[in-house]
Amino acid sequence: MLYDSIDMLRKRHLLINKPEIIRILKIQDEIVSQIRVFLKKEGFVEILAPIIGPVTDPGIRDAKQVSINYYGTEFKVMSSMILYKQMMINVFPKVFALSPNVRLEPTETIKTRRHLTEFRQIDLEVVNATYKDLIDLGERMLCYVIRKIKQKHGKELREERRQLEVPRRPFKRYEYREVLEILKNFGVNVEYGSEIPWDGEELLSKIHREPFWIMEFPVTARGFYYLEHEEKPGILRDFDLLYPEGFGEAISGGEREYRYERVVNRMVKSGENVADYGWYLEMLKNGILPSAGFGIGVERLTRFICGLENIWDAVPFPKVAGIYSP
Repeated sequence: MLYDSIDMLRKRHLLINKPEIIRILKIQDEIVSQIRVFLKKEGFVEILAPIIGPVTDPGIRDAKQVSINYYGTEFKVMSSMILYKQMMINVFPKVFALSPNVRLEPTETIKTRRHLTEFRQIDLEVVNATYKDLIDLGERMLCYVIRKIKQKHGKELREERRQLEVPRRPFKRYEYREVLEILKNFGVNVEYGSEIPWDGEELLSKIHREPFWIMEFPVTARGFYYLEHEEKPGILRDFDLLYPEGFGEAISGGEREYRYERVVNRMVKSGENVADYGWYLEMLKNGILPSAGFGIGVERLTRFICGLENIWDAVPFPKVAGIYSP
């Protein structure tokens, strides 16, 4: 089944008008539209996302960044616009963008059925917000979008044989330590301080029937731009949202470290080359406002709402690790 689907990926230009793909893309159009409606009602300003820049988000787990020669200087193709969101928060108190991202994922990620090498996410940032403010925002946004999709595209969902319910708020919240204990009970041992592996995320997702949060990861598990708890040294003010039913990660975000000296210290500890982040550190040195934000993947949200087995069915022109396709 998997390989038949991959073979179809290579022929997407011949199969794009299949009824099931048309249904999915209609729903996806509504998903993006309703996210925009929701965020505009919340007072957000939409900005244009960068595509390339001197530096991009290094916190992309086992994926690799893509570099290009930009008039004799190495530039990066954006893996996330997180650093640029911090720039814009000094302009508008609430910003969002439909942001394209490229990450060269390991070829084994094809087995997860939820990784693309080219994807889009709604990236947003809010000035002077806490991570719990953003958790509340994420819950309200997801429930709003699902409710609207059920109202407007119930017929398409039925044709996809998708039984979709609006989640009940508030969603279940776990601290990182609690999740490690749950996984241990299922025979999955995760070293404290590391990211939760993909198979662990999938297991957690499968044992839940509604979305749930994982909060307060250790400093060593995340990028230098997350804010550390003052009262809990070594613990971040951050979060992930996981979809239920095995669909995996939905949202990742948290509060940002905005103080120059602390960011430099974290960069050094994590092995980053401080010299690569010239404009970003200059901005921090000049002073920026504290903020919090998150990103939610459009294709993963489409996959969850439509109940799709493979994420590459949730995008018109899919790019999957190791697969040559249009």
